[in-house]
Amino acid sequence: MKPWRIVYMGTPDFAVLPLKALIDGGQNVVGVFTQPDKKTGRGMKFQATPVKVAAQEAEIPVFQPLKMRDPEAVQQLKELKPDLVVVTAYGQILSEEVLATPPKGCINIHASILPRWRGAAPLQRALLAGDKETGISIMEMEKGLDTGPVLKMSRIPINEDMTGGDLHDSLAENGAALLMDTLKDMMAGTCKAEVQPQEGVTYAKKLTKEDENIDWSKTAIEIKRQILALNPWPSASTQLGKKRIKFFRCKPGQSKAQKPGEIVKLHDEGPEVSCGEGTLILTEVQNPGKKRMQAADWLRGRPVNVGDMFE
Repeated sequence: MKPWRIVYMGTPDFAVLPLKALIDGGQNVVGVFTQPDKKTGRGMKFQATPVKVAAQEAEIPVFQPLKMRDPEAVQQLKELKPDLVVVTAYGQILSEEVLATPPKGCINIHASILPRWRGAAPLQRALLAGDKETGISIMEMEKGLDTGPVLKMSRIPINEDMTGGDLHDSLAENGAALLMDTLKDMMAGTCKAEVQPQEGVTYAKKLTKEDENIDWSKTAIEIKRQILALNPWPSASTQLGKKRIKFFRCKPGQSKAQKPGEIVKLHDEGPEVSCGEGTLILTEVQNPGKKRMQAADWLRGRPVNVGDMFE
C-alpha cells in the first residue's frame, strides 16, 4: 500500500509528542502548519513554537500562516497533496475548504472524553470541575466545534493531587499512542467513527485573568482545584499588600476557618489560610519576577504574620 501523505497541524508542547510519534513511526509527514513565531521574554525576541522546532529537527517543511483560511495558506496545503490532516492544539479554526482538501479527511486529537469539554481548555476545566477521569478523543473534524464523530477514545483517572502539568504530560503521551493506533486501523479500513451523544455536552471556555484570581470566599476544595489546575500555567494568584503572589501547590489545613483570605497559622511548610469553607496550607509560591520556591523558604525571607490578609 502506498504510504499516506500526512500534513500535521499543531503549536504547543502538547502537540509535539504526536508529531514525533508520526515521525518515529515512519509515517510520511510532508508538511507541518503551526502558529507564527511570537515575541516573548524580557528581550521580546521571536520564539519558534515547540512544534516548529520539532519539525525543523526532522527536516519537515514548516508553514506559519497568520490565518489558515487565507487563500495563500489553503493553496500551500493543496500543493502538499495530503491524504490526511492530523490536528493537535493548532489554535486556529479550519475552514470548510481546508477540511475538504484531504481525501481521508482531517482528524483531531482532543484532550477530553467527548462530548464533555469541547473547546479551548479541556484539560484545565476537567481539573477545575473536580472530574474523576478524563482522556483523549480522536475525532473526525467537521464545521462544528469539536462535534465530529469519534474514531477512538481512551480514559485516564484524575487523582486529587494531580496538577495541570501532570495531566498535560499524561494526556500528551496518551494522545500520541492513540493516534498511531487510530492510523493503523484507518489504513486497514477497520476504524469506525461513532457519532457523539447529545447528552453530556459541556464547553471548556478559554482561560481568562478571572480564572487566575483566587476568590477566598470559595471552599478550600474549590481553591485547591484551582491552584493545581493552573499549575504551571497560567497559575493561580492573589494579592498580598502591593504584591501579586502566585501559588502552585497546597494541602488541606485543620484549623478553624476565620475570615476568607486570613492567615490563621504559620506552619513549617507554609501559611495556613482561611477559605469560605475550610482552610488550605500553601506550600509552593512565587513572588513577582522571581522563581518558584517552597513556601517555607518564602516565609523565612518575607515577614508574614497570623492575621495578615490575602485579597
